[in-house]
Amino acid sequence: MNTLIKHIRCLAGVQDPKTPLRKEDLSVFPSIQDAYLIIQGGEITAFGKMNERTFIEDDFDRVIDAADHFILPAWCDSHTHLVFAATREEEFVDKIKGMTYAEIASKGGGILNSARKLQACSEDELFSLAWERLQEAIRLGTGAMEIKSGYGLTTASELKMLRVIKRLKEKSPIPIKASFLGAHAFPIEYKENRSEYIRILTEEMIPQVAAENLADYMDVFCEQGFFDPQETETILQVAAGYGLRPKIHANQLSVSGGVEVGVRNQARSVDHLECMDDAAIACLADAETIGTLLPGCSLFLRAPYPPARKLVEQGAAIALASDFNPGSSPSYNMNLVVSLACTQMRLLPEEAFNAATINGAFAMDLNRSVGSIAVGKSANLILTKPINSLAYLPYSFGENPIHRVMVNGEFYN
Repeated sequence: MNTLIKHIRCLAGVQDPKTPLRKEDLSVFPSIQDAYLIIQGGEITAFGKMNERTFIEDDFDRVIDAADHFILPAWCDSHTHLVFAATREEEFVDKIKGMTYAEIASKGGGILNSARKLQACSEDELFSLAWERLQEAIRLGTGAMEIKSGYGLTTASELKMLRVIKRLKEKSPIPIKASFLGAHAFPIEYKENRSEYIRILTEEMIPQVAAENLADYMDVFCEQGFFDPQETETILQVAAGYGLRPKIHANQLSVSGGVEVGVRNQARSVDHLECMDDAAIACLADAETIGTLLPGCSLFLRAPYPPARKLVEQGAAIALASDFNPGSSPSYNMNLVVSLACTQMRLLPEEAFNAATINGAFAMDLNRSVGSIAVGKSANLILTKPINSLAYLPYSFGENPIHRVMVNGEFYN
């Protein structure tokens, strides 16, 4: 279908950077007032100011008047755990009573709790549950997503998770990237024999994941009580030999050394970063690696928020993502993530929009197809309700600002 969207009050995110945005560039979210946008075959083919138009409206199959509406790129959620078997609200109550994340994990809760439930769930059941979550995330404005395994922790169950993600990739209207996170935690039976589980990861799991082409990235939870920096580096280097680019859960609970390991191994991103010292910030500031911040996790766990302002001011490239999972961030609402980035981490609205769109796309190596308004990119777009400014989106955190979501040039809701 040949579509014209006319009289757009503000067409925002009009850019096509070749590298992730940093420093002052992050605070610029280019826009056009009273704009038009032309879509053909699901892709953006032209845009500009209405008073400079050269097209004839009668030439289009569909004409949409977007007066009073803003249009911006759909969110690029570069860190989720969308595939899981069951929610964990009982642990939510434990947290209210005062138990810490580490205490819950030590009694067999947390990741190990999800692993037990997932191991007992069929692939078809997992797919059905994940598919419903994906539909809701898209309706809330997500136009690209990364999904991790990590709730299997056995070869059979990790492969089961990754096969579910592969099925989601094949059916999904939005692009999806897969991360193998078998190094999410040590199963109970390997707590005293860590080297054996790492052997299983590197000699059994990774080769099978690669043989079936089930993942784009290798992720490791580099943290005290989980995988230490040396173990993390060993796993990443084996995975790199199979073509899996590194990603790391880094510095969530402590200054773990995960940032430095990630940068040294050219990780696409290091994610979380709630606990950062000056050395970790300086390391990331000089790197191509993106720092992905997950404020929904900080909100839910009542944990410190990442030092976003220091990261931006020192030159790190940052992205925003939901960390959607059943234990520490049970929300895929990227609109809330953007609002938290502004209210709790003091990002300017424009910085938050860029971090949640084009830099999120870079964190998934999808920047050529999504994340901004540019000719040739997929028409994965958010059409807002009538609003006065872009700043209203993070300001009005308690309402859904989205009127409609467009995926590949077609309205999804």
